[in-house]
Amino acid sequence: MAPTRYVIVGGSAAGMAAAQAIRELDSHGAITVLSAEADPPYYRPLIPFIVDGRKTAGEIGLLGQGPYTAQDIDVRLDAAVTTVDTQAHAVTVHDAETISYDKLLVATGSRPYIPPSIQGADAPGVYALRTLADARSMAERANTTLDAVMAGGGMLNLKAAFALLERGLGVTLVVTSPEVLSQVMEPDGAALIRDGLERAGLRILTGRSVTQIVAGPDGVTGVLLDSGEELSCEIVCIGKGVRPNVEFLAGSGVRVEQGIVADTHTACNTPDTYTAGDVAVTFDPITGKRMMTALWTNAVEMGRCAGRNMAGRPTAYGGTFGILNATQVAETPFVSMGIVHTTGTDYETHVFQADDVYRKLTFTADGERLVGAVFVGEIARAGLYRHLIRERVQLNGLKAAVVEHRLHYGDFLRL
Repeated sequence: MAPTRYVIVGGSAAGMAAAQAIRELDSHGAITVLSAEADPPYYRPLIPFIVDGRKTAGEIGLLGQGPYTAQDIDVRLDAAVTTVDTQAHAVTVHDAETISYDKLLVATGSRPYIPPSIQGADAPGVYALRTLADARSMAERANTTLDAVMAGGGMLNLKAAFALLERGLGVTLVVTSPEVLSQVMEPDGAALIRDGLERAGLRILTGRSVTQIVAGPDGVTGVLLDSGEELSCEIVCIGKGVRPNVEFLAGSGVRVEQGIVADTHTACNTPDTYTAGDVAVTFDPITGKRMMTALWTNAVEMGRCAGRNMAGRPTAYGGTFGILNATQVAETPFVSMGIVHTTGTDYETHVFQADDVYRKLTFTADGERLVGAVFVGEIARAGLYRHLIRERVQLNGLKAAVVEHRLHYGDFLRL
């Protein structure tokens, strides 16, 4: 019997996790990963460290590190897939080479969204930090830069801001929302983080937007804000969300509704086709709603699930939290997961706040299940709370321990 031919389109978190999962179950199958990037697969969340010089490209590579053994996996670089023929079971690379498959995974991820309302975004010195190539270019330009403006307050933009602060630049964060990190927590929770950001030297302007990038012969020289203010800078980093990479699927028959629609086993509507990661439309296990997310951890989990299904091991995907962030900004660690925006809703909420600690817990309206949590400053045992949310645990007698932050592993023996 001929070995199964697996083709994976996309060489980042989901694609490489799937490749590894396939190899663990199928030692003979031919696995080909087609990556549009020129660089070998790498750990994307670490690219800000390329900007500040704390890491090299080799130090953030995926192959041979952690679970990605790269054993008998053919990773082809600069191999952008331009068409997919699901009837013929073949993909085309650069409109030239045709590669046949038995099982196909589309894990093409997403690209930065550049709002059309920002004029001049094509000027040299404007970045949307998404790739290793972007990070290299920004690091080079930072050598001759005094000031930078970050348009948007998402996590990657904040990390990029700190990378530039490490380089000695003056950095201004311009946020349309009334507070930083508005996508992952409400303003009262973000206040501690904002204090930490400002203590670290980041200038923050909220309630304003960049409308135009001003440039000269050498690129960016400043930005104009909707408030009429003008800020001088030589670097602009735009962090306004992402859009899924699905254009090459036109005419393939693969169902696309913004992203690629997946069933509970990561399969698409066309035969022998699967999807995972940022490009996939999956569901929120808390609300059951269809959704997309651009989180590395979710991409890895979904990629492994897809790989197992492709290799013949039926595995249901448990869904994707709409919000699931765990990181450190300045000196302040935080975790945000599940339902955290509750203003104007009937969710039951419990908030604890001290000088350097903030905690918010969101319960169903009847108070019987935990559906969201935010921890700022003190994040111990956050994994236990994630389990309660993800598994939709009926708390019964555990609720007091959850609210009072006394939950520990032994409590799970009582469930």
